[in-house]
Amino acid sequence: MKYMGSKRWMLQNGLGTLLRIECARTKRFVDLFAGSGAVACFVAQQTTLPVLASDLQSFSAILTGSIIARNKPLDADKVWRAWFRMARNFFPHISIPEVGIPTPAKVAACRKWSEARRAWPITYAYGGYYFSPLQAMWIDALRSAIPEHQPVRTLALAALISAASRCAASPGHTAQPFQPTETAKRYLNEAWRKDILVHTQQALEVIAPQHARMKGYAQVADANTMATQLRVGDLAFIDPPYSGVQYSRFYHVLETIAIGASCEVSGIGRYPARELRPQSKFSLQTQSLAAMQNLLSAVAEHKANAILTFPDHVCSNGLSGEIIKETARDLFHIEMETVDSKFSTLGGTSLAGTGKGREARQKARELILILTPKGYHRETWRR
Repeated sequence: MKYMGSKRWMLQNGLGTLLRIECARTKRFVDLFAGSGAVACFVAQQTTLPVLASDLQSFSAILTGSIIARNKPLDADKVWRAWFRMARNFFPHISIPEVGIPTPAKVAACRKWSEARRAWPITYAYGGYYFSPLQAMWIDALRSAIPEHQPVRTLALAALISAASRCAASPGHTAQPFQPTETAKRYLNEAWRKDILVHTQQALEVIAPQHARMKGYAQVADANTMATQLRVGDLAFIDPPYSGVQYSRFYHVLETIAIGASCEVSGIGRYPARELRPQSKFSLQTQSLAAMQNLLSAVAEHKANAILTFPDHVCSNGLSGEIIKETARDLFHIEMETVDSKFSTLGGTSLAGTGKGREARQKARELILILTPKGYHRETWRR
């Protein structure tokens, strides 16, 4: 999946081992910035701890909850047969443009056709941009036919979000779609030729067998608000934004699919209005340090242990691992590790084989801070 962050990489590069050790000393795991759900799902599957995960964006809660909120596997084939049968009933019997090799004229026609489908949220907002008209219509049909009962509903929606992420015609994140230029039309063509149905079924087959050992919960919430609900015996995982650009700008397509309704969009990226997208204080240079101070104070006040990860260099939101370390020093006993990581440049524009633009992911070093509130010792959290 084309998600921001480096946690899947880090889980195989030292973070996973550390989490197993620290989770043996705690009663509950709380992921305050769930993102793709990689860490929360890892802990839910590797330990017997209940996992609570939160994020500002709905698609994150869905992806994470599709695994941590159930403790049994589901039958992917059974779910797909019933879901696809319903989706076929929603799929419109209308003539959908056939694209072939996308040219500027064909893409313009696809966009005009899609923007006339106001009753179909994904097609209206993104058809002819991130998705071909056929892909967008199938996403709309599948979204309309999402099963009503849980946990199948969350599983199906997570599979659709995953498939849309894999098929989106964009270089990494859904900040801007590929255009039918001489350089990019090859990539636009490759993306538009992907079969949404195949990718959705494949995602179901991957997610359905996965489950938590102990049922947990994922929700949409602000990290600072969630931190006030921590308690003694919790291990909070803190992986805050490092970008000075709001993450919601890069995931608005997935968020629209998660919510199931579109609004007026504009610009080459087809963005909803800024006020309709989740805004994090951690991505504002003028507020990021205060937001971090408030978060760490809440964690310490509620006597929770914490693991915090952040790049060791100064990031575009004004924070760095060292700055955060200094901020935490008065509140916590700190142990520190450093691991190799990969981070997103958020909008890296290099196209494979062209050597142009900057890479979407770059190697970096990331600090892992193990935080124990002052006045407490590790034995306090032993179960």
